[in-house]
Amino acid sequence: MFSKIKIFISSVQSEFEFQRLMLFEYINSDALLGMFFEVFIFEKIPANSSTVQEVYLKEVEKCDIYIGIFGEKYGYEDEKGISPTEKEFNLATELYKTKFIFISENKNRHPKEEKLIEKAEQFVVRKSFNSDIELKTSVYNSLIHYLEHKEYIVTLPFDATINKETSIDNIDENKIKSFVQLAKRKRGFPLDEDVKVEKILTHLNLIKDNKVTNAAILLFGKEPQKFFITSEIKCAQFYGTTIEKPIPSYQVYKGDVFELVNQAVDFVLSKIDYSIGTRKHSAEVETKYEIPVEAITEAIVNAVAHRDYTSNGSVQVMLFRDRLEISNPGKLPLELTIAKLKQPHHSIPANPLLAESIYLAGYIERMGTGTGDIVSKCLEYNLKEPEFIQEDIFKVIIWRKSNKDVGETEGEKLGEKLGEKLGEKLGEKHRNIVNEISKDSTITIKQLSIKLKVSTTTIEKHIAKLKEKGIIERVGSAKGGYWKIKDKN
Repeated sequence: MFSKIKIFISSVQSEFEFQRLMLFEYINSDALLGMFFEVFIFEKIPANSSTVQEVYLKEVEKCDIYIGIFGEKYGYEDEKGISPTEKEFNLATELYKTKFIFISENKNRHPKEEKLIEKAEQFVVRKSFNSDIELKTSVYNSLIHYLEHKEYIVTLPFDATINKETSIDNIDENKIKSFVQLAKRKRGFPLDEDVKVEKILTHLNLIKDNKVTNAAILLFGKEPQKFFITSEIKCAQFYGTTIEKPIPSYQVYKGDVFELVNQAVDFVLSKIDYSIGTRKHSAEVETKYEIPVEAITEAIVNAVAHRDYTSNGSVQVMLFRDRLEISNPGKLPLELTIAKLKQPHHSIPANPLLAESIYLAGYIERMGTGTGDIVSKCLEYNLKEPEFIQEDIFKVIIWRKSNKDVGETEGEKLGEKLGEKLGEKLGEKHRNIVNEISKDSTITIKQLSIKLKVSTTTIEKHIAKLKEKGIIERVGSAKGGYWKIKDKN
C-alpha cells in the first residue's frame, strides 16, 4: 500500500495560526495533493504526556517535507535563546529533509527572525508572500514540483515534448549546417554537415516519427517566436541603480537560442566600459571589459537554457550603473540551493535536450561549473561576489566597479591617453563625453545632455571640438549612424 508523504508545517503558532489550518485543510482536501500528502500541525494532535517540543521534534524526524513559514515574530526562547521554530529548522537541516521556506513580507521583523531567514537562505530556496492566496499558491506549486521531481507524476520535459503545431518544414537547414560545423570544431560532433537534416535531428533526439520537438524549434526553427512568443530576450540599460525613465537603450531580441545569446551578450558588451592598454610590454595591445565576458556569457546562456518555457515571462537582461541583472522565469531543482551554486555541483538541466545542443556548440559545460565560474571570474576582476536569487524568478546579479573602487573610470583613462597623445590634457567634460561614447557608440546628443546634466547646446560645442581635434567622428546619419573614437592607442 502506498505510504503518504509526510509534511511538517513549522511557524510561530500565534502569528500564523490561521495559515497553518488553511494549509492543513487545503492539502488534505485537494483532489491531487490529498492523494500523496499527509500534513502534521500541532493543533490537530490529541492530548498526550509528551512535552510540546518533544512532539514537534519527533514529527520533524518522521516527516519527508519541512514547510517553514517565517514572518515578524521569532517566538518563545529557551534558556539558550533559541526558539522552537529555529530548533525545528535546524533538525530538518541536520536530517537532510526537503525544505520549503515561505516568508511573509514584513518591515518590522524581529532581529533573530532576520538571522533565521538569512541562515535558511544558505540551505534552501525561499519564496515571499503578501497574502494567504499567494502562500497557498506557492505551497501548491512547490508540492507539485516535488511530485514531478520524485516522479510520482511523470511528464516529459518541455523541450522533449512533440510540437503538434509545426513540422520539419519549419526547421532552418542552414542553421543546422552552421551548428554541425561549430559542434564538430568544439566537441568533435560525429556527423557531417551534408548529412540529411532528419538524421542530424534524430541523432540529437529532436525528432520522433517525423515530428519535431519543442527543443528543435527553439534551436533551429525559422521563426521560434511564432510558436513560443515569450522565448525572446528583453535587454535594457538604465542610467541609475533603479528601473526608471529615461531608458537610454531598450531592445527585444528574437531568434533561435544561439542568436538570442549572441545578441544579448553583444548588447551588454556595447554598454560597459572597455579599456585599451598600450604596446609598452608587448606588440599586442591589451584590451579588457570591466566585467569578464565569460561571466556575462555564462549567466545569459544559463538563463536561456534553464528557463521555464511554459511561463509567460521572458529572460531579462538589465544593466544598471552599479550592476548587471540577468533574470529568467525558472526555478532551481530541489537538490540545489543558492549556497551550492557557488560550489562544484551536479548539472541538472531543466531542458536537457536544449542543454545538450548548447553544450555541443561550446556555449556551456556539462559539469555544473557554470555558476561557480561566474563567481571566480568576477573575483579575479576584483568585483564584488555575484549574487544568485531565487524567488518567483531566478536572478543573477553581477556587480560593476563603482567610481570609488576604480578611482577613475576607464573612459577617463582613455580621455587622458588621447589628450596626452595630442599634447594636452582633455578637460573633464571632454573626458566624460569620450567615456559615454566608448560605452555606447549610438548614444545621442540628448542622451549625453541628460547623463552629463548639461544642455544639448553645450554637448554640441564639446562634440565639435572633439571632432576638430580628430578624437571622434560621426559615421553615418544623425539618426542611424554611430560615434567612432578614431585612435585609442
